[in-house]
Amino acid sequence: MDQAHRIALGIEYDGSGFHGWQRQVGVRTVQQVLEEALSRVADHPVQVQCAGRTDAGVHAEEQVAHFDTQAQRTPRAWVLGTNVHLPPEVAVRWAKPVSRDFHARFCAQARHYRYLILCRTSRSPLYHHRAAWVHQVLDVDRMNTAAADLVGKWDFSSFRALACQAKSPVRQVHYCRLVPQGDLLELRIGADGFLHHMVRNIAGVLLAIGKGDRPVHWVRELLAVRDRRRGGVTAPPQGLYFVRADYPASFQLPQQPFVP
Repeated sequence: MDQAHRIALGIEYDGSGFHGWQRQVGVRTVQQVLEEALSRVADHPVQVQCAGRTDAGVHAEEQVAHFDTQAQRTPRAWVLGTNVHLPPEVAVRWAKPVSRDFHARFCAQARHYRYLILCRTSRSPLYHHRAAWVHQVLDVDRMNTAAADLVGKWDFSSFRALACQAKSPVRQVHYCRLVPQGDLLELRIGADGFLHHMVRNIAGVLLAIGKGDRPVHWVRELLAVRDRRRGGVTAPPQGLYFVRADYPASFQLPQQPFVP
Protein backbone atom coordinates (compact mmCIF):
# COMPACT_ATOMS: atom_id res chain seq x y z
CA MET A 1 0.00 0.00 0.00
CA ASP A 2 1.78 3.18 -1.21
CA GLN A 3 2.24 5.99 1.28
CA ALA A 4 0.28 4.11 3.88
CA HIS A 5 0.58 5.01 7.53
CA ARG A 6 -0.15 2.95 10.60
CA ILE A 7 -2.80 3.53 13.27
CA ALA A 8 -2.93 1.83 16.67
CA LEU A 9 -6.25 1.29 18.43
CA GLY A 10 -7.46 0.44 21.94
CA ILE A 11 -10.62 -1.67 21.78
CA GLU A 12 -13.11 -2.75 24.43
CA TYR A 13 -15.59 -5.54 23.81
CA ASP A 14 -18.08 -7.91 25.34
CA GLY A 15 -17.24 -11.26 23.75
CA SER A 16 -20.49 -13.00 24.71
CA GLY A 17 -22.04 -12.76 21.26
CA PHE A 18 -18.90 -13.41 19.23
CA HIS A 19 -17.09 -16.51 18.05
CA GLY A 20 -13.82 -15.07 19.34
CA TRP A 21 -11.55 -12.39 17.92
CA GLN A 22 -10.23 -13.96 14.73
CA ARG A 23 -12.17 -13.60 11.49
CA GLN A 24 -13.73 -16.91 10.41
CA VAL A 25 -16.07 -17.89 7.61
CA GLY A 26 -19.73 -18.06 8.54
CA VAL A 27 -19.51 -16.83 12.13
CA ARG A 28 -19.55 -13.42 13.83
CA THR A 29 -16.18 -12.32 15.22
CA VAL A 30 -14.76 -9.14 16.74
CA GLN A 31 -12.15 -8.77 14.00
CA GLN A 32 -14.85 -9.00 11.35
CA VAL A 33 -17.07 -6.23 12.74
CA LEU A 34 -14.07 -4.02 13.53
CA GLU A 35 -12.60 -4.36 10.03
CA GLU A 36 -15.98 -3.66 8.45
CA ALA A 37 -16.41 -0.49 10.53
CA LEU A 38 -12.87 0.75 9.90
CA SER A 39 -13.18 0.07 6.18
CA ARG A 40 -16.22 2.30 6.01
CA VAL A 41 -14.34 5.15 7.71
CA ALA A 42 -11.18 4.62 5.64
CA ASP A 43 -13.14 4.14 2.41
CA HIS A 44 -10.97 1.14 1.53
CA PRO A 45 -10.61 -2.43 2.86
CA VAL A 46 -8.79 -2.56 6.21
CA GLN A 47 -7.11 -5.51 7.95
CA VAL A 48 -6.20 -5.38 11.64
CA GLN A 49 -3.64 -7.21 13.76
CA CYS A 50 -4.22 -7.53 17.51
CA ALA A 51 -2.10 -8.03 20.62
CA GLY A 52 -3.75 -11.29 21.64
CA ARG A 53 -6.54 -13.24 19.97
CA THR A 54 -9.37 -14.11 22.35
CA ASP A 55 -11.66 -17.16 22.26
CA ALA A 56 -15.44 -17.24 21.94
CA GLY A 57 -17.10 -15.63 24.95
CA VAL A 58 -13.93 -13.89 26.19
CA HIS A 59 -14.00 -10.13 26.83
CA ALA A 60 -11.44 -7.34 26.47
CA GLU A 61 -10.97 -4.14 28.43
CA GLU A 62 -8.21 -2.73 26.22
CA GLN A 63 -7.29 -4.96 23.34
CA VAL A 64 -4.63 -3.28 21.18
CA ALA A 65 -4.66 -3.56 17.40
CA HIS A 66 -3.13 -1.80 14.42
CA PHE A 67 -3.91 -1.31 10.75
CA ASP A 68 -2.41 0.42 7.72
CA THR A 69 -4.33 3.02 5.75
CA GLN A 70 -3.94 5.71 3.11
CA ALA A 71 -6.87 7.64 4.55
CA GLN A 72 -6.17 10.90 6.35
CA ARG A 73 -8.29 11.06 9.48
CA THR A 74 -7.74 12.56 12.92
CA PRO A 75 -7.54 10.19 15.90
CA ARG A 76 -10.89 11.56 17.06
CA ALA A 77 -12.43 10.84 13.65
CA TRP A 78 -11.15 7.25 13.72
CA VAL A 79 -12.70 6.71 17.16
CA LEU A 80 -16.05 8.40 16.60
CA GLY A 81 -16.47 7.30 12.99
CA THR A 82 -15.63 3.68 13.71
CA ASN A 83 -17.85 3.50 16.78
CA VAL A 84 -20.84 4.70 14.76
CA HIS A 85 -20.54 1.56 12.62
CA LEU A 86 -19.77 -0.90 15.43
CA PRO A 87 -22.37 -2.97 17.34
CA PRO A 88 -23.01 -1.97 20.97
CA GLU A 89 -20.76 -4.78 22.25
CA VAL A 90 -17.60 -3.30 20.68
CA ALA A 91 -16.07 0.16 21.00
CA VAL A 92 -12.80 1.84 20.05
CA ARG A 93 -11.45 3.66 23.10
CA TRP A 94 -8.56 5.50 21.44
CA ALA A 95 -6.63 5.79 18.18
CA LYS A 96 -3.09 6.98 17.61
CA PRO A 97 -0.78 7.24 14.58
CA VAL A 98 2.32 5.11 15.16
CA SER A 99 5.51 4.36 13.27
CA ARG A 100 5.58 1.53 10.75
CA ASP A 101 7.77 -0.54 13.08
CA PHE A 102 4.92 -0.80 15.60
CA HIS A 103 3.17 -4.18 15.66
CA ALA A 104 0.36 -4.87 18.12
CA ARG A 105 1.42 -8.48 18.61
CA PHE A 106 5.18 -8.56 18.17
CA CYS A 107 5.99 -5.32 20.01
CA ALA A 108 4.00 -6.26 23.13
CA GLN A 109 6.33 -6.76 26.09
CA ALA A 110 3.70 -8.21 28.43
CA ARG A 111 0.03 -9.10 28.50
CA HIS A 112 -2.39 -9.00 31.40
CA TYR A 113 -5.59 -10.94 32.06
CA ARG A 114 -8.11 -11.27 34.83
CA TYR A 115 -10.54 -14.09 35.48
CA LEU A 116 -13.69 -13.45 37.50
CA ILE A 117 -15.25 -16.14 39.69
CA LEU A 118 -18.63 -15.61 41.35
CA CYS A 119 -18.66 -17.46 44.67
CA ARG A 120 -22.17 -17.81 46.09
CA THR A 121 -24.88 -20.43 46.46
CA SER A 122 -27.25 -18.92 43.87
CA ARG A 123 -26.52 -18.10 40.26
CA SER A 124 -26.49 -14.49 39.06
CA PRO A 125 -28.33 -13.27 35.96
CA LEU A 126 -26.14 -10.14 35.96
CA TYR A 127 -22.89 -12.14 35.87
CA HIS A 128 -24.20 -14.89 33.59
CA HIS A 129 -21.82 -13.83 30.80
CA ARG A 130 -19.35 -11.97 33.04
CA ALA A 131 -18.01 -14.52 35.53
CA ALA A 132 -17.67 -18.23 36.18
CA TRP A 133 -20.09 -19.36 38.89
CA VAL A 134 -18.91 -21.59 41.73
CA HIS A 135 -21.40 -22.47 44.46
CA GLN A 136 -18.85 -24.15 46.75
CA VAL A 137 -16.76 -22.32 49.33
CA LEU A 138 -13.24 -21.73 48.02
CA ASP A 139 -10.09 -21.63 50.14
CA VAL A 140 -8.42 -18.51 48.78
CA ASP A 141 -5.29 -18.98 50.87
CA ARG A 142 -4.68 -22.39 49.29
CA MET A 143 -5.29 -20.95 45.86
CA ASN A 144 -2.85 -18.09 46.39
CA THR A 145 -0.19 -20.46 47.70
CA ALA A 146 -0.57 -22.55 44.54
CA ALA A 147 -0.71 -19.48 42.29
CA ALA A 148 2.65 -18.30 43.61
CA ASP A 149 4.25 -21.47 42.18
CA LEU A 150 3.32 -20.30 38.68
CA VAL A 151 5.42 -17.15 38.91
CA GLY A 152 8.68 -17.46 37.00
CA LYS A 153 9.89 -18.88 33.70
CA TRP A 154 8.41 -22.33 33.13
CA ASP A 155 7.39 -24.84 30.50
CA PHE A 156 3.59 -24.52 30.56
CA SER A 157 2.82 -27.59 28.44
CA SER A 158 0.41 -28.84 31.13
CA PHE A 159 -1.52 -25.58 30.91
CA ARG A 160 -1.98 -25.15 27.17
CA ALA A 161 -4.58 -26.53 24.79
CA LEU A 162 -3.65 -29.72 22.98
CA ALA A 163 -4.22 -27.85 19.71
CA CYS A 164 -1.96 -24.93 20.71
CA GLN A 165 0.31 -23.98 17.80
CA ALA A 166 2.89 -21.93 19.71
CA LYS A 167 6.44 -22.95 18.82
CA SER A 168 7.59 -22.90 22.44
CA PRO A 169 5.60 -23.70 25.62
CA VAL A 170 7.95 -21.60 27.78
CA ARG A 171 6.52 -18.40 29.23
CA GLN A 172 7.56 -15.94 31.94
CA VAL A 173 4.74 -15.27 34.41
CA HIS A 174 5.33 -11.98 36.24
CA TYR A 175 2.55 -12.25 38.82
CA CYS A 176 -0.41 -14.49 39.63
CA ARG A 177 -2.72 -13.93 42.57
CA LEU A 178 -6.35 -14.06 43.66
CA VAL A 179 -8.09 -11.03 45.13
CA PRO A 180 -11.45 -11.40 46.95
CA GLN A 181 -14.01 -8.66 46.22
CA GLY A 182 -17.21 -9.53 48.05
CA ASP A 183 -18.89 -12.41 46.23
CA LEU A 184 -16.34 -12.11 43.43
CA LEU A 185 -12.90 -13.66 43.37
CA GLU A 186 -10.55 -12.14 40.80
CA LEU A 187 -7.58 -14.01 39.40
CA ARG A 188 -4.98 -11.51 38.18
CA ILE A 189 -2.13 -12.71 35.99
CA GLY A 190 0.50 -11.09 33.78
CA ALA A 191 3.19 -12.64 31.61
CA ASP A 192 5.40 -12.01 28.60
CA GLY A 193 2.87 -14.03 26.62
CA PHE A 194 0.20 -16.70 26.97
CA LEU A 195 -0.44 -20.04 25.31
CA HIS A 196 -3.83 -21.10 23.94
CA HIS A 197 -6.25 -21.62 26.87
CA MET A 198 -3.38 -21.04 29.34
CA VAL A 199 -5.26 -18.66 31.65
CA ARG A 200 -8.44 -20.74 31.59
CA ASN A 201 -6.46 -23.91 32.35
CA ILE A 202 -4.67 -22.16 35.21
CA ALA A 203 -8.04 -21.00 36.55
CA GLY A 204 -9.37 -24.56 36.33
CA VAL A 205 -6.41 -25.92 38.29
CA LEU A 206 -6.64 -23.23 40.97
CA LEU A 207 -10.40 -23.79 41.32
CA ALA A 208 -9.81 -27.51 41.93
CA ILE A 209 -7.26 -26.62 44.61
CA GLY A 210 -9.59 -24.03 46.17
CA LYS A 211 -12.39 -26.60 46.38
CA GLY A 212 -10.06 -29.07 48.10
CA ASP A 213 -10.26 -31.57 45.23
CA ARG A 214 -6.52 -31.32 44.61
CA PRO A 215 -3.49 -30.61 46.85
CA VAL A 216 -1.76 -27.24 46.85
CA HIS A 217 1.40 -28.76 45.34
CA TRP A 218 -0.54 -29.93 42.25
CA VAL A 219 0.69 -26.84 40.35
CA ARG A 220 4.31 -27.86 40.89
CA GLU A 221 3.50 -31.42 39.76
CA LEU A 222 1.87 -30.19 36.56
CA LEU A 223 4.77 -27.88 35.75
CA ALA A 224 7.14 -30.82 36.18
CA VAL A 225 5.17 -33.41 34.18
CA ARG A 226 4.61 -31.10 31.15
CA ASP A 227 1.57 -33.03 29.98
CA ARG A 228 -1.79 -31.34 29.30
CA ARG A 229 -3.60 -34.66 29.71
CA ARG A 230 -2.65 -34.57 33.40
CA GLY A 231 -4.06 -31.08 33.89
CA GLY A 232 -7.43 -29.94 35.14
CA VAL A 233 -10.66 -28.90 33.49
CA THR A 234 -10.54 -25.78 31.33
CA ALA A 235 -12.49 -23.03 33.10
CA PRO A 236 -15.39 -21.49 31.12
CA PRO A 237 -14.63 -18.50 28.87
CA GLN A 238 -17.13 -16.00 30.22
CA GLY A 239 -15.01 -15.14 33.26
CA LEU A 240 -11.93 -14.20 31.21
CA TYR A 241 -10.94 -10.63 30.34
CA PHE A 242 -7.97 -9.45 28.28
CA VAL A 243 -6.96 -6.42 30.35
CA ARG A 244 -4.14 -4.86 28.32
CA ALA A 245 -0.77 -5.29 26.65
CA ASP A 246 2.37 -3.33 27.53
CA TYR A 247 4.54 -1.61 24.92
CA PRO A 248 7.79 0.38 24.91
CA ALA A 249 7.24 3.94 26.07
CA SER A 250 8.71 5.22 22.80
CA PHE A 251 5.42 4.43 21.03
CA GLN A 252 3.55 6.78 23.41
CA LEU A 253 0.28 4.90 23.30
CA PRO A 254 -2.54 6.68 25.17
CA GLN A 255 -3.16 3.80 27.55
CA GLN A 256 -4.46 4.36 31.05
CA PRO A 257 -2.00 3.95 33.96
CA PHE A 258 -2.03 0.36 35.08
CA VAL A 259 -1.26 -1.27 38.43
CA PRO A 260 -1.32 -5.11 38.28
